[in-house]
Amino acid sequence: MLKLPDVNLFWLGHDGFRLEASVLTVYIDPFKLSAAPKPASVVLLTHEHFDHCSIEDLRKVVTPKTIIVCPNECLSAVSKLKPGDLIPIAPGAKKEVLGVTVQAVPAYNTNKYRDAATKTLFHPKQDEKVGYLVTVGMNTIYHAGDTDAIPEMQGISCDVALLPVSGTYVMTPDEAAKAAAVLKPKLAVPMHYGAIVGTEADAQKFKELATKAGIRAEVLKKES
Repeated sequence: MLKLPDVNLFWLGHDGFRLEASVLTVYIDPFKLSAAPKPASVVLLTHEHFDHCSIEDLRKVVTPKTIIVCPNECLSAVSKLKPGDLIPIAPGAKKEVLGVTVQAVPAYNTNKYRDAATKTLFHPKQDEKVGYLVTVGMNTIYHAGDTDAIPEMQGISCDVALLPVSGTYVMTPDEAAKAAAVLKPKLAVPMHYGAIVGTEADAQKFKELATKAGIRAEVLKKES
């Protein structure tokens, strides 16, 4: 757990996080939840891939009052859950949800190819998959989603940056450390490892490289 002013941040494994602020509980990309989950006030989904839009895990935390924010490509699957409200979002859009400011930012690949011959990317920009800037109280937390280091990061200001580090589908530790140097958060936290691809060694390498670049970094322990 990471204690921040007005909010506690829990890493749930892979790209999943839970933010707890007083009576508000926000999940981002819950996947393979291992602990007894708390009901969600808000759920943010970055894109439609099974390890980010996991209907099995959403059923564990979604109630009739839960508000789900997600890109258009998730709507068909998520609508079956019948949450309290379902808010579509695209890169650049900003929403106020139960006192939380949620801004969607671009998340896409520049050099991670599903098919190198045709240069078909795993996460194309035109799909409008997203990352999020989540402002709770005094904190702005950037969840990058599945992305490479992209030019849009130069315009992002955040206190905490949650960055994927496993390579293959997302940034490598080296690429993520360079992204952290651009973002200049107060704290950088690695994610996207330990489930589908990537190991804690990737997270530790990211921490080492980010520290050398003058960025404070911390590897969170997965909630058990």
